[in-house]
Amino acid sequence: MSALHFSRVVIVGVGLIGGSLALSLKRAGVVGTVVGVGRSAASLEKAKSLGVIDEIASLEDAARGASLIVLCAPVAQNFALLHALEPHLEPGTIVTDAGSTKSDVIMAAKTALGDKVAQFVPAHPIAGRELSGVEAALNDLYLGKKVVLCPLQENARTDVAAVRAMWESTGADCHVMSAVQHDAVFAAVSHLPHLLAFALVAQLVNAEDAALKLDFAGGGFRDFTRIAGSSPEMWRDICIANKEALLREIDTYEKVLAHLKTQIKEGDAEGLERVFTRASGARQKWGTARAAVTNVEP
Repeated sequence: MSALHFSRVVIVGVGLIGGSLALSLKRAGVVGTVVGVGRSAASLEKAKSLGVIDEIASLEDAARGASLIVLCAPVAQNFALLHALEPHLEPGTIVTDAGSTKSDVIMAAKTALGDKVAQFVPAHPIAGRELSGVEAALNDLYLGKKVVLCPLQENARTDVAAVRAMWESTGADCHVMSAVQHDAVFAAVSHLPHLLAFALVAQLVNAEDAALKLDFAGGGFRDFTRIAGSSPEMWRDICIANKEALLREIDTYEKVLAHLKTQIKEGDAEGLERVFTRASGARQKWGTARAAVTNVEP
């Protein structure tokens, strides 16, 4: 590996996130060979036919001579992957991940890799789509998006810099957080919203008149529930992996919902409007600021 070139990058889990990373690195011209590792032979063959990856290999074979190994599988698989990788991990290889939870993967890495944990640099790209699978991969998915790095005390500065450079080559903007802070933040702004979207759709489809309701569902339902089309396996694992922070957010949300329920029950129109006005103003302010930075619709 040179400053901005990785001779051999291994992507473990070539779906939306891993596939988009492979395409982004190829677009940036910073990778020689991309090797795909995964559970589904059919999915890997599809990725190769689409030009997302160049080779298919087992984890053991892929690790030989690898510059960088990126774990993009569902977070519950990380310990098993790291444990299987440890005997084959060469001294010069950097390992990183793209998972939505960080405390759990750090614990998994320290347990599975032992002294080799210094080679693992935790990361999380804040990007995605409601679609999953390698067919949904985009070569500009990370353009203008944030990536959070949660470096370990054991990490070499050069390894952290290499992972940062890798993500920056995709057009992403890197930030550093502690794992605890990361998991608390994303429980609030990502994990809880996905849980709520899944819950609303589950509530609706369990209704006796579900077909009628869905027939009349409009833009509001579409926008609120878009992310409920995301990978069930991935979000199952995220909810369990970050359960403590997520449960705190659920408790807080339930209190807010209970307050609104009381206001509706008591006909407190002014109270409802105060809550809605504050929330509406905050959402508009956030949307305007986000649009100014990302040049997308608020």
